[in-house]
Amino acid sequence: MPDDNKGEVRWLPEPEDQDYPSAADYLSLLESDHVVASVVAALKDAPIQHRKAKDILRAARLALLPEENAHVASDLKKIKEGKKLSPILMVRGDLATGMPAQVADGYHRVCASYYTDENTDIPLKLADAPR
Repeated sequence: MPDDNKGEVRWLPEPEDQDYPSAADYLSLLESDHVVASVVAALKDAPIQHRKAKDILRAARLALLPEENAHVASDLKKIKEGKKLSPILMVRGDLATGMPAQVADGYHRVCASYYTDENTDIPLKLADAPR
């Protein structure tokens, strides 16, 4: 059950324009520029889906950042003030190889949402990595 002092997480209908270059910056640490350009194009075209905060963290094998983390705290403040957060950008993992999903942009927003309610439905765009 959400903590009433933290508010309900509200979301923008689409990711913000700056989220895509941020995703590309992160993904460029994992793949070539050509692959990253392809994935970012797929993210831009992907429809919005919804997944629970706890499932996003599990699929990406990411640790829950502490509430005191500056970016998580900033997002928690936005949530409390009723400001809308940008949807998450993700790349699907691969069960066959054991590769986790990648939160290309929005890790801090996922953590802040989890603190509000681990079952928060988070809007996201999901793309497959080229195989």
